[in-house]
Amino acid sequence: MPKKTDYFATICRVSRVFGTTYRKEELLDLIVQSAIDTMKGKAACLFLEDEDKKKSDFVPIAQKGLSKDYLHIEPKEARRAADEILKKGYIAIHDATRDPRVQNHDSKRSEGVASILVVPILVEGRLIGILALYTAKPRIFSDDEIEFLTALAEQGGMAIEHARLVEQIRRNTKLFHDLSVSINASLDVKKIMDTLSVDIAKAFGVKAVSVRLLDPKEKTLQLVASYGLSKKYLEKGPLSVEKSIAEALKGTPVAIKDAACDTTVQYREEKKEEGIVSILCVPVKAKDEVIGVLRLYSGVPREFTDDEIMLATAIAHQGGLAIQNASLYLMLQEDMKDLKEDIWSHRSWF
Repeated sequence: MPKKTDYFATICRVSRVFGTTYRKEELLDLIVQSAIDTMKGKAACLFLEDEDKKKSDFVPIAQKGLSKDYLHIEPKEARRAADEILKKGYIAIHDATRDPRVQNHDSKRSEGVASILVVPILVEGRLIGILALYTAKPRIFSDDEIEFLTALAEQGGMAIEHARLVEQIRRNTKLFHDLSVSINASLDVKKIMDTLSVDIAKAFGVKAVSVRLLDPKEKTLQLVASYGLSKKYLEKGPLSVEKSIAEALKGTPVAIKDAACDTTVQYREEKKEEGIVSILCVPVKAKDEVIGVLRLYSGVPREFTDDEIMLATAIAHQGGLAIQNASLYLMLQEDMKDLKEDIWSHRSWF
């Protein structure tokens, strides 16, 4: 068994790299290799939840020492291991070729895997993956070994979250930059909103986006721009100010996890047919007046974070600014036209 000094040196080495690079792949590869080297293992693999939220399996992100054939059958087993880890904190398998808690015994025998230690990868208390160590000979894992691999997995969680935050900052900066360029380059509100809808959908990873402006006379929300919504859905009928997430028109962002069951949502059956599950609706303002709503539609259950709600609200305010600028320009053009006509009429007196 490695000495505690080896564990400490490894954690220090990973921490130093963590402080000098933003590259998630480099950090995760280092964590996997460090697990093998320090614990004298045969192989190690780091599994993360699939980015395609429609799938519940975990997928291998970084690995050393395992064949492609073996990895192909592991994701479902990684998912099952994750469920057990939530109860105990780790899984230690002494004989992976016989233990009933694991499947595919023959593949483990063929791969030369004897024992397995699996620990969780957590981000803010949420399980996002697992780190698994494989040995070539049967092994009883000590408390120190379990503690060390858990600490490595924690480093992996920090690396993943750090990379996510950096990417989020870059994405948000680009989003605001592109929106500012669009506002400065054009006074065509529809063109700006069309671009905005596409950029938001990609940045937030949602199924669709729509921008609707308030028609106070008809008490409806008129579509200005959309992305990702079918023609059939868009033509479902008028959207009532009073029946369709009315709270957003009072200036308050509204996040709905299950649109099919929420009574504040209009056209629930149509949304279900369209594949819309969760909705984020934020107000579009011009100065202090709510003039419309920006809506993000998710095709899977989703709880929008406070940061996401704040970002969507800020973008909606930018959209409101674009509409306000266009309106002021049109008013100025009309005033200039009237002024020229007045000057011409005065000249006709002479």
